[in-house]
Amino acid sequence: MSEMTTRRALARYLTNEEAAAYLRLSPRTLEKRRVIGGGPRFRKFCGRVFYALHDLEAWAEARSFEMTCDPEYLALRRNPNRRA
Repeated sequence: MSEMTTRRALARYLTNEEAAAYLRLSPRTLEKRRVIGGGPRFRKFCGRVFYALHDLEAWAEARSFEMTCDPEYLALRRNPNRRA
């Protein structure tokens, strides 16, 4: 595998700290969501946690609402561990 291909593959996966910065959350928030549920999908490689960029984008997009009285928003508020 060439160096450029390796770099491109690594850029698709973010560490916990990088993913938190990408979503503008604290790293601790992502850690909690991994334990209690309701966070973005993650992967573990050799004991290290990584997030795929497309999973972070999908998770964020699933939490897009037009107003606070949106039925989907209210359902998510009642059950924050629900996967959207």
